[in-house]
Amino acid sequence: MSRSIPLHISNVPPLSLHVPEPRQRPGADPDFSHMHFDAAGAVRRPPHDVDAGEIRDLPYALIGVLDKEGQAVGEWNPDLAPEHLIQALRHMMLTRAYDERMVRMQRQGKTSFYMKCTGEEAVAVGAAMALDDSDMCFPTYRQQGLLVARDWPLREMMNQVYSNSGDRLKGRQMPVFYSSRQAGFFSISGNLGTQYSQAVGWAMGSAAKGDTKIAAAWIGDGATAEGDFHYALTFASVYRVPVVLNIVNNQWAISSFSGIAGGDATTFAARGLAYGLPALRVDGNDLLAVYAATAWAAARARANMGATVIELVTYRSDAHSTSDDPGRYRPATEGACWPLGDPIARLKHHLLLTGHWDDRKDQEMQDEVTDHVKMEGKASEALGTLGRGPQLDPATMFDDVFRDMPPHLQRQRTQMGF
Repeated sequence: MSRSIPLHISNVPPLSLHVPEPRQRPGADPDFSHMHFDAAGAVRRPPHDVDAGEIRDLPYALIGVLDKEGQAVGEWNPDLAPEHLIQALRHMMLTRAYDERMVRMQRQGKTSFYMKCTGEEAVAVGAAMALDDSDMCFPTYRQQGLLVARDWPLREMMNQVYSNSGDRLKGRQMPVFYSSRQAGFFSISGNLGTQYSQAVGWAMGSAAKGDTKIAAAWIGDGATAEGDFHYALTFASVYRVPVVLNIVNNQWAISSFSGIAGGDATTFAARGLAYGLPALRVDGNDLLAVYAATAWAAARARANMGATVIELVTYRSDAHSTSDDPGRYRPATEGACWPLGDPIARLKHHLLLTGHWDDRKDQEMQDEVTDHVKMEGKASEALGTLGRGPQLDPATMFDDVFRDMPPHLQRQRTQMGF
């Protein structure tokens, strides 16, 4: 019997592990020079029914439509009508105004917790406008723009944040964990990553029934390290599931940078290649690019071509939540230096160039969305806030658990005096 030749390892250095570190810490100057962004319009747009093997380069490129001058260029330009762009702008401005008010309310002690999506508004709004209203969305806690773009009432969202007497969820969810069957918005989970598996399962059910509805899911760059992400991609690939799988790469998880989840080794979009899925990498601060990529992936899903992975490259401009201080782990001015800019400002600039926007219209819209948020806020606060005003009847704890209340819950309710 042959034996392997023993290795002489006395002169070999000891093994070590690589622990990724962000390039800048608090106090340093922001620097994004290591990141490469393709020029807007430079990336080819294949037909939506292309074989996945023919577009293996796209996960390493960056799809953009709005160039540095604000012009819409290239094959991915969706040529949206001006009225649709103005509608998208309002959705983004309304989302930001809503976020700003709700953070103020949290600071006043009217709710316990809040999470903003500042700088990421195009991620949700662009996708919502490209999907059909009947498609089911499986979001994270930073896609409130989906509800805004689908015209779900802000008052309903506020009621849930306050867990007040008008809360449709009866105080059973954390603030900002919205849920609306009518708006096609699946309940948000605090266990990160679960929405990916749920979206794939829902889409499989839609296909099994012979329906025409597809699903779309969003996950953060950090949560791609969760097992649910990989389970979902396996099923989506094997069964050609009609689902759009979005990865929101906003550069930061709670307090760890994207490299901890593997973002330094390759792009997040490239993970789709291992599963045989087509994958796109998109400028997430370019509403037109988000819309175009989502529409491409949705058309593919409806044609029974299966799932698409979309990495949306953006930046979390604000804190992870009202419980977070980003100044403890990244340069304070990093958000202002983000090379892809602000999605609202970029769309405004494009509309100005095309002659469909001006300072007067901008001020009027800003005043309108601010007044709307203020009006809805007052109406919601009249129904109660955290520990103040009207509250839900404790008897509601027995509601909505079973379709028909079983005898043991009926007995418990009676014992509680309800």
